[in-house]
Amino acid sequence: MSRTISFVVVALLLYIGAYAVFRQSHVETWERDKQAYVIFPEAYGRPLYYAWRPLSYLDTAMTGMQHHIGPHR
Repeated sequence: MSRTISFVVVALLLYIGAYAVFRQSHVETWERDKQAYVIFPEAYGRPLYYAWRPLSYLDTAMTGMQHHIGPHR
């Protein structure tokens, strides 16, 4: 049982860590509203957007950071 718990904890830490690294490297301030957004690339961002959706809800609630797929136009 302890091995399973360890695996789940490591997987959860990797999930959160990957989101944190992605978030820090993909923040963009939109000139129109002067708000910062995490931008998910159009080419491969949709699966990441949905995979990290639970964390992005928490991120928005805690920091006000918004999320967007593809560049602002």
